Amino acid sequence: MSEENQTAVNGAAEDQGQAQLVLQKIYVKDASFEAPGAPQIFQEEMSPQLQLNMNQKVTALAQDVYEVVLTLTLTCSAVDKTAYLVEVQQAGVFTISGFDARNLDAVIGTYCPNTLFPYARQMISDLIQAGGFPPYFLQPINFDQLYADTLRRRAEQGTGSELSGETAGNA
Repeated sequence: MSEENQTAVNGAAEDQGQAQLVLQKIYVKDASFEAPGAPQIFQEEMSPQLQLNMNQKVTALAQDVYEVVLTLTLTCSAVDKTAYLVEVQQAGVFTISGFDARNLDAVIGTYCPNTLFPYARQMISDLIQAGGFPPYFLQPINFDQLYADTLRRRAEQGTGSELSGETAGNA
C-alpha cells in the first residue's frame, strides 16, 4: 500500500480544506431516575401514559470542536400519578471541520444526535429496569426529519439556517 493510500485509510487527510468529522468522546453527562410513588405504584394495575421530551444543546469548545448534549426525558404516568421519571443527558465531543455553515448545522443537527441516541436509549432502558419497572425501549427517532422541521420553523421565523445552540422537540 502506498504511503498516500495509508494516510487516507488512517483517516488523516493531508488537505486541511477537506471536510472531516471525528468523534472524540461519548459520555453520560447526567442521568437521573425517580419513582415518586414507589413502592405503592407497584401494587396498582396501570395503563401507563408515556411522554418523551427531547432537547439538544451545542457548545463550541474550541475551533472546530463541539460538545453536543442530547437530553431525553421520559415520564411515565398512570392514573394521574407519576410512576417514574427518567432523564439522561448523553454527550459527545465532535471535531467537525471543513464544512460550510449550512452543512455544519446539518451535521450537528442530524449526525451528532443519531450517534448519541443509541447510548441514551440504552441508559434509559437500564435505569427503568433497575427501578423495578418493565423494560422500555424507545423507538428510533428520525433526526433528519426533526432537523428538516427545525429548518422550516427557522424559515418561518426568518432566522435563516445559521448554527443554533439549541434545538428541542417532542417525540
